[in-house]
Amino acid sequence: MIGPKLISTIFKRKFYNAKLPVGDLRVLNIPHGNFDKSNFTTYDVALGFVQNNMKLYTHAAASAPTPLWNALLKRIDEEDLSGLEIQHSISLGKIPWLNEKYYDKIRSNAFFIGNNLRKYVELGKADFIPIFLSQIPQMYSQMEKKFDVSFVACSAPDKHGYVSLSLTVDCTLGALRNSKHIIGISSNKVPRLYGDSIIHASQFSALIEDNTFEPHEMPLSNMDDNSVEATIGKIIAENLIDDGSTLQLGIHTELLCSDATKLIESGVVTGLKKNVDVGQHVTSFICGDKNLYKFVDENPSILMKCASYTNNVEVIAKQPKIISINSGLEIDLTGQIVAESIGKKFYSGFGGQVDFITGAGMAYDNKGKAIIAMPSKTSKGKSKIVPTLADGSGVVTTRGHIKYFVTEYGIANLFGKNVRQRAYEIIQISHPDDREGLEKAAFERLKVMPSKD
Repeated sequence: MIGPKLISTIFKRKFYNAKLPVGDLRVLNIPHGNFDKSNFTTYDVALGFVQNNMKLYTHAAASAPTPLWNALLKRIDEEDLSGLEIQHSISLGKIPWLNEKYYDKIRSNAFFIGNNLRKYVELGKADFIPIFLSQIPQMYSQMEKKFDVSFVACSAPDKHGYVSLSLTVDCTLGALRNSKHIIGISSNKVPRLYGDSIIHASQFSALIEDNTFEPHEMPLSNMDDNSVEATIGKIIAENLIDDGSTLQLGIHTELLCSDATKLIESGVVTGLKKNVDVGQHVTSFICGDKNLYKFVDENPSILMKCASYTNNVEVIAKQPKIISINSGLEIDLTGQIVAESIGKKFYSGFGGQVDFITGAGMAYDNKGKAIIAMPSKTSKGKSKIVPTLADGSGVVTTRGHIKYFVTEYGIANLFGKNVRQRAYEIIQISHPDDREGLEKAAFERLKVMPSKD
């Protein structure tokens, strides 16, 4: 029998001092040596890792580490750095390098476009990556050139040296696993969440303790109960959602938002009917207000997972009565959905729409529902339902994916319908002022009148 002292000696020599691999397989929730806070430093020292022509990644959404961004620009100014690429998702707040001073210094490469980036993509001063959210971690694992430096915001370390990536795991976990250096802001105002969010502080090349940093907030929409959106929501709730359903809106989802807390706290959403992650509310990132962040902090019922899991079509398909609810910018009379561009102008991104629509469509219990919902008109009174898509439009959800299309005028069940029947169903829930014109356009395109049968 091997004694405990010998086991301890073997363990220390064989494993404790072992260097963990960096890059191809970086295991972030295992200590990388002792945790003694020796990697805690200042912004200036931390940014010393950034050199010319580096490939960078940054946390975004509610976790956008804006103090690190400002320190990065200071570093660029002082050292006259250039040739930097920085990848990120949609970000809340101002992106400080998006101005003429830094056009030749650092360039955004984003897989989702927000209001703060849209103009710069159109001007050719920033780049857009069309990709499904579920595939981004895979893309990172297959990159020939790994990220040189990644920036994140995290919670303060616990007594064991573990921090939480908090509100934004999405593709960030995949990026960190494929980064040479990780630099983070550690703040006691950042919520601690569990699951894939937990990593060890010793994995960071540099950490800055900055308790002034708080997650960004996304204001709640002041939706009137009589608004078009509220009407659409009521139609879906009363006609398409059954008891025991799993909603993409909650809570096996890519994004958890403020209103979900009301459903959880009231007992409407329990997670008890799910086949996997029973009793837990699974999400990839969280955006909302302070009340939401307080609710999820150290809440073991909230499980943060990488987008490769939350948006995995097989995981989605396993959920009971899975309901996927997404929106779009435009739909043609055959059911093609445009969701990331307005004509030739890139507007947003793919996100997880196709991941969840596909998962709902292949639901193992044969009770999944893939829903696209949108108002019949834009805020400027233009029909979102068109005979043919605008020139340059990019289809996100194909006519083969969509099952249900919903406007404030009702539900169109398109599953298994031919294009003549589809045109009929879609026209029936268009704005009354547009129906005659759409019907004529459908006849011109199909050479036959749209009809129910």
